[in-house]
Amino acid sequence: MTGDRIVLRGLRAHGRHGVYPEERATGQPFVVDVVLGVDLVAAGRSDDVAETVHYGELAQQVVAVVAGEPVNLLETLASRVAGVCLSYPAVAEVEVTVHKPEAPVGVPFEDVAVTIVRTR
Repeated sequence: MTGDRIVLRGLRAHGRHGVYPEERATGQPFVVDVVLGVDLVAAGRSDDVAETVHYGELAQQVVAVVAGEPVNLLETLASRVAGVCLSYPAVAEVEVTVHKPEAPVGVPFEDVAVTIVRTR
């Protein structure tokens, strides 16, 4: 990813994603990081939020995706989040990382995550 960026790290939401029935029944926490590739020259000159991405609104939309319709795979969830990010005309590229800190791995672990990069 090159150029200007807007970064949101550590967005947290409770979701019911996973392949196991117990993951769907009780849900678990998910953490999302988003890095947007955005040309910020116009916003820097105009000081107008309309020239950039309103990260407060985007954060709420990302959390709504995570708390919304369940999916089996983190890859699918990350793809849905990327789609929301790319719906903003100013976003040329997005990197989405979805962390599943309580994944049923069966051994001690620090993090399980999927990262995808999508471009317009």
